[in-house]
Amino acid sequence: MNITREKKIERAETLKKKFEEFPTFYLLDFNKLKVSQANELRRRLREKNFSFQVIKNRLALKALKDDYFSSLKDYFRGPTAVAFAADDPVGLAKALHEYAQETKLLRFKAGILEGLYLDADRFEEIANLGSRTELVAKIGYLMAYPLIKLYQTWQAPVVTFGQLLSQLKSKK
Repeated sequence: MNITREKKIERAETLKKKFEEFPTFYLLDFNKLKVSQANELRRRLREKNFSFQVIKNRLALKALKDDYFSSLKDYFRGPTAVAFAADDPVGLAKALHEYAQETKLLRFKAGILEGLYLDADRFEEIANLGSRTELVAKIGYLMAYPLIKLYQTWQAPVVTFGQLLSQLKSKK
């Protein structure tokens, strides 16, 4: 099936808008992935508000921003898919990593994480991070912990004094 030049330009423009709209995207090698498996992955990602798209390398290279082009150019070889995340890049990495572990067919090539280049070696580190909610909770706990300890330190003499008075009262 031949695609007309106009269709190619339209697809490249659509892809360019996606690259601009989403601050995080991962390039994936899906070489032996069956259509049914790709559809299953799409369904799983869609449930979590992510998107997955198989792309033509030449169209993607035309659509890519100039600042991303040099770092990602070499990864547009062979079968390439792109997974996009608007809000939760760690969640997308976790979902892709989980699916790759299940099927052993999906391989991370490279990506852009919140506007920064991410190579394949760093992808697993990102996938093993906690979710955004977990990280915010940890930061909140770490910020509150010194205040809790200070409060307990100030409260200790008062509690001890209260216990002392209680013992004196019970002796009389």
